[in-house]
Amino acid sequence: MDSPRILITGNLGYVGPGVVRQLRQAFPDAELIGYDLGLFAHCLTGVSRLPEVCLDRQVFGDVRHLPSGLLAGVNVVVHLAAISNDPMGSAYEDVTMAINHEASVHLARVAKAHGVRSFVFASSCSVYGLGGDESKTEDSALQPLTAYARSKVATERDLAQLADSQFRVTCLRFATACGWSERLRLDLVLNDFVASAVATGEIVILSDGKPWRPLIHVRDMARAVLWATGRTCQQGGPFLSLNAGSNDWNYRVRELAEAVARNRTGTRVRLSPAGTPDRRSYRVDFGLFRQLAPEHQPRMTLDATITELSAKLLEMWFHDPDFRTSRLMRLRVLAALREQGELTADLTWTPLRETAPPAAALVLA
Repeated sequence: MDSPRILITGNLGYVGPGVVRQLRQAFPDAELIGYDLGLFAHCLTGVSRLPEVCLDRQVFGDVRHLPSGLLAGVNVVVHLAAISNDPMGSAYEDVTMAINHEASVHLARVAKAHGVRSFVFASSCSVYGLGGDESKTEDSALQPLTAYARSKVATERDLAQLADSQFRVTCLRFATACGWSERLRLDLVLNDFVASAVATGEIVILSDGKPWRPLIHVRDMARAVLWATGRTCQQGGPFLSLNAGSNDWNYRVRELAEAVARNRTGTRVRLSPAGTPDRRSYRVDFGLFRQLAPEHQPRMTLDATITELSAKLLEMWFHDPDFRTSRLMRLRVLAALREQGELTADLTWTPLRETAPPAAALVLA
């Protein structure tokens, strides 16, 4: 791909910084454009420079309301923008469908009309839902159990109708994200366990510990996105839904907690007395991803990810046992913004309020 113009939506989140950095390294002469509402732009963690310095342009806006000209000359769209987990999806179910499904399909239609050649959609292995112990392939039945998962299924279905030889669509069904990012989230299973171990020396499992979870480091997600931007129709056809992760990273929740405890000596693991079975359980087969993208396979190991997370949290002087009420939890960020009157119920910014006298009224001594 020669000097492409790439639009990355949702770049000011957890996954975005790594994706932007990966694309800049791969395409030093490309024009990279970020498009994001900015809900989590302030949630920076342990950074020495703003991740967005790798961009040529940052545009602030809502994927539900695309500005004219945003897609002019764009060759590739990497669509990360979404209500990004089950708790937020449950709290904002209608908004989740509006953003994750309706706005995503509209963006794809507009992109196709503007001559975009490659559309990369961040989907999720959560579409398999109640999966049991059998490894799920791309042909397995989908059983979405949450609003978030249902939004991904609906979007994949409608994107398939748009794809053709001139408009390639790649839906990356990512394993559960984990690992360090310049906008760290702790509302993810492994990140939560590491934070608990660092802050309290204890991990409390809220389920019975038996559900399967495939994981992928955010940097390895970025490698998969890079591959998808240049995927040809010979690699899976005009439309492709692809499990993105590694067979080595399928773990039960209890196994993840025990791995963190081994890495951080002295950490205690226990089941919550109120713990109940979690219906969301899926073991995933990533064989097709390995076949199609052998040079873009995950590189991080579980132990290396735990070590990195621990070290970075300690560098931040992280020691908050109540981190689940902090801005490191995305649902809590939204709640705080709404409590402050900054966000409406449909997650749009409220008009700026006047906090100082009009400039014409200021008198300088």
